[in-house]
Amino acid sequence: MAKLRLGVLASGRGSNLQAIIDNIEAGKLDAEVKVVICDKPAAFALERAKNHGILGKYVNPRDYAGKAEYEQAVVQSLKENQVELVVLAGYMRLVRNVLLEAFPDRVMNIHPALLPSFPGAHGQRDAVNYGVRFSGCTVHFVDGGMDTGPIVLQAVVPVTQDDDEDSLAARILKEEHKLYSRAIQLYAEGRLKVEGRKVRISD
Repeated sequence: MAKLRLGVLASGRGSNLQAIIDNIEAGKLDAEVKVVICDKPAAFALERAKNHGILGKYVNPRDYAGKAEYEQAVVQSLKENQVELVVLAGYMRLVRNVLLEAFPDRVMNIHPALLPSFPGAHGQRDAVNYGVRFSGCTVHFVDGGMDTGPIVLQAVVPVTQDDDEDSLAARILKEEHKLYSRAIQLYAEGRLKVEGRKVRISD
């Protein structure tokens, strides 16, 4: 059975990328990372890719006339590597129509909150400040909005009275590393179907 070909977009340290690689190498995920594309030259995700013999590419947004042109270059690289599913792993750019139209219902993201609560770049901080008793993480398909796409899987994490942004983020990150690979494996098995706002998971 052919393995699912992944393209990973990242902007920073790439801890979710590392978890995906580790699960692949442990035989827990039927996929292979074909290319890691970063929009930051110093992103440690590129070093992680190099350490595992994976193609890593830095695509500088400033080399292009606009966001659409930049994203077209990203799409070209993904297609050159025959990517089937695009995985966002700490990618700090809002995905545009160019990528979404090239990979319809094939761009996946993980967010450190229980969506639709606390979207955006500071989900953990917002959860702590709001005083919720539970937070967590959400894997969803990307639809062009800010963390608004159809939800695939969620994991719940308790919030303690002593939590700050960093302590909650660390607890959530442990769940992210498990949940993301689980969602990708469901996709690899052909068990995910987007129906409007909902994602149906077949047996």
